[in-house]
Amino acid sequence: MRLTPEMLEFIHAPDTVDFITRATDTFFDYAHSSDDVVVGQTMAGRYVLGYVKAENFHRLEETLGAAFISSASVVLGLLDRPALEASGVTQVQNQPYLNLKGRGVLLGFVDTGIDYTQDVFRYEDGSSRIQYIYDQTAEGEPPDGFLLGREYSKADIDAALASDDPYALVPERDESGHGTFLASVAAGRQTEDFSGAAPDAEIIAVKLKKARPYYRAKYCVPPDQEDAYESSAVMMGVEYILHKARELNRPVASCIGLGTNFGSHDGYSVFEEYLGGVSIQKGVCICVAAGNEAEARHHTSGVLRPEGPPEQVDLKVGENAGDIYMAVWNTVADRISLSVRSPSGELVGRVPARPGIEPAADVKLVLEAARVQIEYHFPVEGSGGQLSVIRILGATPGVWTIQLHGDIVLSGQYQVWLPMTGFVAPSVEFLAATPESTITNPGAAVGLICCGAYDSAGKSLYAKSSRGPAWDGRVLPDLVAPGVGVGGIYPYGPGLMNGTSVAAAVLAGICALLLQWGIREGNDPAMGTYQIRAYLIRGCLRRNDMVYPNNQWGYGSVQLMQSFHLMREL
Repeated sequence: MRLTPEMLEFIHAPDTVDFITRATDTFFDYAHSSDDVVVGQTMAGRYVLGYVKAENFHRLEETLGAAFISSASVVLGLLDRPALEASGVTQVQNQPYLNLKGRGVLLGFVDTGIDYTQDVFRYEDGSSRIQYIYDQTAEGEPPDGFLLGREYSKADIDAALASDDPYALVPERDESGHGTFLASVAAGRQTEDFSGAAPDAEIIAVKLKKARPYYRAKYCVPPDQEDAYESSAVMMGVEYILHKARELNRPVASCIGLGTNFGSHDGYSVFEEYLGGVSIQKGVCICVAAGNEAEARHHTSGVLRPEGPPEQVDLKVGENAGDIYMAVWNTVADRISLSVRSPSGELVGRVPARPGIEPAADVKLVLEAARVQIEYHFPVEGSGGQLSVIRILGATPGVWTIQLHGDIVLSGQYQVWLPMTGFVAPSVEFLAATPESTITNPGAAVGLICCGAYDSAGKSLYAKSSRGPAWDGRVLPDLVAPGVGVGGIYPYGPGLMNGTSVAAAVLAGICALLLQWGIREGNDPAMGTYQIRAYLIRGCLRRNDMVYPNNQWGYGSVQLMQSFHLMREL
């Protein structure tokens, strides 16, 4: 795909916004008749990447309807907070008739990049185990079929590793270290004192570009939060991994160790729908982290009663909290409107529910140096429900009260989310918070394997591991993997990590072993995410004092050797 210099300049401009929408005739008719939109690549045959100036973004919703809000990117962050033996991986690696180590399988990582110079990513002869690196942040010739970034092949990486100055040839670094660590846990080469779950698998690593200013402002991302990425970038990264896997004719297991509280949490957004759609392909498995939000006090819920009084949601705000974003979701049968009371008692009266991308209310308070914005979006594509957004800009300390008024009430159920940890000040929390329904997006996408975390030493759930159910009632996570004190390799050397992102990396390595057994060795040639999920769920270890599935452990803790034992009994 070739773009003119003017179009490339438009795409890279800081005031340009990207979005991904369904490839409908309505959208293409608008794009062809308008000078506002640059149309980019198509993904999975159903979704289109587009670009528009921030000042013209509202025209898209005016033209395409309220459902277009699900096409806007959400902003994601990193989910980091003797694993292989507890998961049955060591037994499978050493079992002589299985001897599964990921040979002929790819592991894909959409994250902060990878330190390709680390020994665990090199063969004994010094050559690289990385097939490709796609850096979305770099300038240069984009990969074939993509508009942004730069690609480095295994040949490029091998040449760099053989030189005296590798970074002069392949200037790739992982400043965060998160992506490097996850790749080492899933695919690190076996040494005397370390092994990844699939040490013979090869790697495709995508370094995500940072979120654009428009989306940072839209979701009130704190200025000091550097690890903020758009869902459109994640989708492009997954599309790249699948494209390269098809070129190489190899099965691939991908790890998404990022998440967000922005979005519907029900699997219906364009982001979740895309991931669920590609996960059903033969030879593809996608593992996603559940999130680390169970103890964060960033979620609450309740029920509005017909003819009853308004519901109150109380928000505690500390000093210097900055800007705050809140999302209220309700079901298709209901319509709600909002009012807000500040800590000093100043009231932003009930704002009628009128859908639109522009705020229905934008009020500067008189007695406090704060501004309150309220906006409504309905019907939201997929569920048909309503999204109500409250922004408190320059929030003053104290207790803020949001009142939910029932305009039309049948179900009455509502859910409220603050941004996840790192994307809102630590001093901001709900007074009546609930740990349920804290799975971060895209963990609720239908068809993926959603992975929580547990402590394999203490046999206890990782306290921060997010809990289900999904907003539509599905039990989540699917299962849990070791996620406490997991050893791996950072760019600076060995270290430990806690959280569901590293648990998802362990799980992705396990899935690579199953892809080797199923596809490369011909035991299940049609294997994909659905089959792998079923095999792993059946083999999960479960405690006698607990009912499964549940919204903390899912179907239990993953145990690959147990899965193979149960296959033998079929």
